Amino acid sequence: MRGARFLVSGRVQGVFFRASTRNEALRLGLDGYARNLSDGSVEVVACGSAEALAQLEQWLWQGPSAAHVEAVLRSEYDGSVQKGFAVT
Repeated sequence: MRGARFLVSGRVQGVFFRASTRNEALRLGLDGYARNLSDGSVEVVACGSAEALAQLEQWLWQGPSAAHVEAVLRSEYDGSVQKGFAVT
């Protein structure tokens, strides 16, 4: 199982970005979490197939309709996550 960490910046807090990300990740069969960071960005950690991670990354560039994504930075993630997808 592969893992990726995404840092999403722009208008991504207060627009249901984490909840929408959870729905998309679960649809894609990914495990992980999404959480707000103090700098106004959202951190998303996801584990699953390479194809599902690529689809999530593409979706993160758009996000929910009220969001305005300026950047999505991706790095490899070697840690473990619990089953399911949490919003913290």
